[in-house]
Amino acid sequence: MAKLLQVDFEFNGPFGDEMAQALVGLAESINNEPGMIWKIWTESENDQLGGGIYLFEDAASAQAYLEMHTARLQQMGVAEVRGQIFDINQPLTSINKGPIN
Repeated sequence: MAKLLQVDFEFNGPFGDEMAQALVGLAESINNEPGMIWKIWTESENDQLGGGIYLFEDAASAQAYLEMHTARLQQMGVAEVRGQIFDINQPLTSINKGPIN
């Protein structure tokens, strides 16, 4: 059953178009992560936060990605990574046109 992963962390930028240009290689590599269906990139320059919302095929894939991504961010100097894996209420999500199958 598909799982949603929500991740956020303190991030000092870049943001917007500059972030898109700087991280295109990372974005492309995420498509190769086992079980990953899609990602929505999140950012808040005002709050100095970065992160993402991911849809994974299953809990094991989401957990493995969260562990790998947390370690990668910590190597980049990010002190705290907040990650949570959620179940999806498909009937209600379908009513609101959520991008899941």
